[in-house]
Amino acid sequence: MAEYEVFDPVDPNDEFKEYSNDRKHRWRNIIILVIVIAVGAYLLTGVYQVGPSEVALVKTFGAYSSTTGPGIHLHLPYPFQSHVIVDVRTINKIEIGFRTTSSGRTTSYVFVEEEAEMITGDQNIISIEAIVQYRVSDPVDYAFNVIQGDDLVKLTSESVLREMVALLELEKVLTTERDKVAMETARRIQEIMNDYEAGIQIENVYLQDVTPPDPVVPAFDDVNNARQDQQTSINEAQRYANDVIPRAEGEAVKILNDAQAYAYEQISKATGEAERFRIMLEEYRKSEEITKNRLILDSIQKMLENSKIKVISEKGDTLNFINIAEVMGDD
Repeated sequence: MAEYEVFDPVDPNDEFKEYSNDRKHRWRNIIILVIVIAVGAYLLTGVYQVGPSEVALVKTFGAYSSTTGPGIHLHLPYPFQSHVIVDVRTINKIEIGFRTTSSGRTTSYVFVEEEAEMITGDQNIISIEAIVQYRVSDPVDYAFNVIQGDDLVKLTSESVLREMVALLELEKVLTTERDKVAMETARRIQEIMNDYEAGIQIENVYLQDVTPPDPVVPAFDDVNNARQDQQTSINEAQRYANDVIPRAEGEAVKILNDAQAYAYEQISKATGEAERFRIMLEEYRKSEEITKNRLILDSIQKMLENSKIKVISEKGDTLNFINIAEVMGDD
């Protein structure tokens, strides 16, 4: 019996359907992968890093919600949450009247005339170069109330400094009131920052260069030299006073001690005389005649004490001296 091979024809429609299904499956997988990647990337937008000198302010739907410190953190992605990073340790420097720029190891200096020149209270022009240092003290106030911290501090500092200078005469700004101008400027700037709720702390205000107008520079130098000579004279006088005054005080103490010793001696003598007189008075009351004669003899003895009498004979011969004290003593 003969065998026959049965031919099973392939339906082209089936092949097309199979190819179409495979293609749909691949596209579906690609779409799912893209969606997963997109979702993952979206979620990763909530990962952020905060530096050692910084803090991050987390906002939920645009409103402040929390503060995080240095390290790596995660919050909900935008628009649910976002963050603002603020440097709270770095001391920022504002230059008024000049600018410095660094390029590698080279630092260049540029004078800014319109900022440096100011008018004093006696209508003179003075040139001032100042440095204002500040830092962020309240990151929340700074982040939500301040747009550009450097611009705010610079404009405020320049305005306040001009006000301070306008209250004083040229000579005082150049000499005696220079430090006071710096301190008052810092105090006033801080008051304004507090009023603005800017979260800024003014650390220092330095007047690094204060110079008069060119025409009066020689006269100003003469005044400075005279003031230095005056101070030198004052210092020398003070040194002399420091040397002389202690010695004078020592002499005064010695004189006072001597006077007190003399007074004590005189008081002691007077006390002794008074006591002797009291005893003598008692003796006199007991025996007037004897006491009177004794007083007369005592007086004669005192008068002739240590006296010598020279006896000369009628013939002119000189005899020996007679010591009255010895004669009285022999009695």
